[in-house]
Amino acid sequence: MCEACPVIDWAEELPTVRSFTARKVAGNMTDHIVWFDRYDRELHKPFVGGKNASLGEMMMAELPVPPGFAVTTNAYEVMWGDPGLVEDINEMLRGIDHDDYAANQVTADRIRARIESVPMDETVVADITEAYGALCEHCGVENLPVAVRSSATAEDLPDASFAGQQDTYLWIQGADAVVDHVRQCWSSLFTDRAIAYRHSMGYLHDSIAMSVGVQKMIDPIASGVAFTLNPTNGDRSQIAIDASWGLGEAVVSGEVTPDNFLVDKVLREVVKREISDKAIEYRLTEAGTVDKVEIEAERRNSTSVTDEQLIGIAMLARRSEKHYGCPQDVEWAVDRHLPEGENIVMLQSRPETVWSQKAVSPIQKNSGDPVASIVSTLVSPLHTKK
Repeated sequence: MCEACPVIDWAEELPTVRSFTARKVAGNMTDHIVWFDRYDRELHKPFVGGKNASLGEMMMAELPVPPGFAVTTNAYEVMWGDPGLVEDINEMLRGIDHDDYAANQVTADRIRARIESVPMDETVVADITEAYGALCEHCGVENLPVAVRSSATAEDLPDASFAGQQDTYLWIQGADAVVDHVRQCWSSLFTDRAIAYRHSMGYLHDSIAMSVGVQKMIDPIASGVAFTLNPTNGDRSQIAIDASWGLGEAVVSGEVTPDNFLVDKVLREVVKREISDKAIEYRLTEAGTVDKVEIEAERRNSTSVTDEQLIGIAMLARRSEKHYGCPQDVEWAVDRHLPEGENIVMLQSRPETVWSQKAVSPIQKNSGDPVASIVSTLVSPLHTKK
């Protein structure tokens, strides 16, 4: 039994990622629940938000994604059938002075508390409870730890960036706790930052809805991002990988500079590596919390991923690029409870938005360099119809 998870012997009781994707969860699809392993782009995308749509798309492409389900925006809309709630929230929103930051924080907290005070519709509760039970049974673990992640429809808008404005909760166990954290994700659509951003961008508050993802929790040895091009110069023959110990919060918060690697797409070799001094990591504890801990001296300046893992990450990122037909920004993790060789999982894949928007200069037809033409063909992503 692993020291980080004394209650569950994950390595023995949980199937590998490969077997997760090989068999579907025996849970029902309803107006309120969409399983990632039965995601249909045409039917479900409008109701699951950007993050959940990406997870469903990746799983249907047979990429290694931890199993889970989306609580649809239909469930969120049921909440607004309460006229008293609508009246109270509108009154608080009308009273906001967008130049008074401190007062807005107080108002946002009041709005969130009001939303979280509303009992969830019984049908929605029953659907979430049933889906969570099916996920626990699928994984062979009672009260399976899950991540509960916000997935707003605003994440799909082309002219705004709403990413990171809503909440994610880690290591949630038990159906009642899952239901409660789904409600907290709904209320996070009204953080002070989200309210201010919608105002500055000219979006109505009721034009955006919230889906919530419930997904088997992983316990990462290391995690990071992979770009299927070199973000420093746009070179599409390379994959850039950032990696650090534990969960990704230390890198996102700027507390740690990640290790940086470049992998050649064609040769499948690590062609550049920069190992950083990584003083802290965010790690799951025995109590099921996420804590910031100091990294032992022998690991601080050592590589957070092996070369074999780097090649595995690069190849998965490349598969995602081929599936979507454009350069990708991929979130990944190495799960400590899965077997080596099957322990790299994908958590998100989204289009790279800087270099991929720039025109690529074509190779001259009569360049006289046949090798250049072959390399160009190998590294160019395959474009598929959507």
